[in-house]
Amino acid sequence: MTAATEIAFENTFVRALEGLFVPWQAAPTPDARLVLLNESLARELGLDPAQLRTPEGVALLTGTTVPDSATTVAQAYAGHQFGNYSPRLGDGRALLVGELVTPDGTRRDLHLKGSGRTPFARGGDGKAPLGPMLREYVISEAMHALGVPSTRSLAVVATGEPVLRDRGPEPGAVLARTAASHLRVGTFQFAAASSAGGSRGDTATGEVDLLRRLTEYAIARHHPQASTPLEFYRAVIAAQAELIARWMQIGFVHGVMNTDNMTISGETIDYGPCAFLDAHDPSTWYSSIDSGGRYAYGNQPGIAQWNLARFGESLLGLFADSQEEAVRLATEELAGFADAYRAAHDRGYLAKIGVGTPELLADLFAVIEDQKPDHTLFFRRLSEAARGDAGPVRDLLSDSAALDPWLESWRAAGPDADAMDRVNPVYVPRNHLVEEALDAAVEGDLEPVQWLLQVLADPFTDREGYERYALPAGPDAPPFRTFCGT
Repeated sequence: MTAATEIAFENTFVRALEGLFVPWQAAPTPDARLVLLNESLARELGLDPAQLRTPEGVALLTGTTVPDSATTVAQAYAGHQFGNYSPRLGDGRALLVGELVTPDGTRRDLHLKGSGRTPFARGGDGKAPLGPMLREYVISEAMHALGVPSTRSLAVVATGEPVLRDRGPEPGAVLARTAASHLRVGTFQFAAASSAGGSRGDTATGEVDLLRRLTEYAIARHHPQASTPLEFYRAVIAAQAELIARWMQIGFVHGVMNTDNMTISGETIDYGPCAFLDAHDPSTWYSSIDSGGRYAYGNQPGIAQWNLARFGESLLGLFADSQEEAVRLATEELAGFADAYRAAHDRGYLAKIGVGTPELLADLFAVIEDQKPDHTLFFRRLSEAARGDAGPVRDLLSDSAALDPWLESWRAAGPDADAMDRVNPVYVPRNHLVEEALDAAVEGDLEPVQWLLQVLADPFTDREGYERYALPAGPDAPPFRTFCGT
């Protein structure tokens, strides 16, 4: 019995949601080679890492040979991309293999990126370069270690064939990742349009049940406490408020917050042009495809609310028989996002400064948005100030005295330095170090990626000899840009 045939998959998505996928097969891989395997995640999933390293296991990780229990499909979804609606997006270069039920009873999708062109492909080749697949592996695992809900990376497999991109031919790769599910706001937008006869206007009578079936499935899988579609909407709003607050606290910039990149589960998904703040500046954006800075760091909460408004629009027909009443109910629920986000934001930042005094936050942000210190270093070094040495944190400011009045009020509130160290990381995926490691890996040297993964797996423990991983790029570094990798 091969490794692949011993793995049992379930397929509740496929069984319940015909109309939201196309059965499809992965493209052949001429010379598949395992580049990275997340052995600890494999064990959490109930998989044997040794089996995944066999030729049969690698074939599963590329989708070229799957067990009989798996049904590989390309999922359908729509979405607003940079504010513009696209009625048919879907997995253009990805496949859902199936669902694994872990030893603790958790259900997780196994999903492949870069597995070849599907019927949803929009002019691309369906393949993926090695660098962006390694980027998602590194960043998603770092997010998990930082305590942020996220899809996770199980493996990266080099395909043995080049893919042609703007910078020329690059090694091809497939990423195997897991998720609570791959249901997105865009999935509901697609279902709503299908249920309305292919438009976003009048309600049709033919396929009205697709949206209802999707909603019932998503409630059962992710928000079983919700007894109605309106309560489900409320639960997704709450999950996203918590998620975006966590992004802001660690200085994470997603880079491409389209509605097809917002999950119903509340996990971070799709690490394309993502990055982390160096200087604390709300206007910061890095993505080469975001020419107007729509998805800048400081815009993320507002964009999340905008996306959730589009989600609410897709559910209107399930909220009430009257369109007017449905809109009223959805608007009332959406208005709760701001309060939920602010509560999660303030709760997280009060933990970062080690006190429970909300009045301190407004003055703090006034200083750091003006002075623009390194985001990660600033909050980590605050614990040194709580222990009596404010020099290191003051050194991060162009005006070293700018923080002094705030420091005096903060110290009077009695900050807990040890508690601060438990929530303020020493190490985040520094943009320049990620790029350095990815460039080396594409040239055949995986050691920098492996070192980076080791450091990021324990982000809150300051370790001697790893100082460079805690520091931003120098002042002479060129402006940093990220690329989508499609």
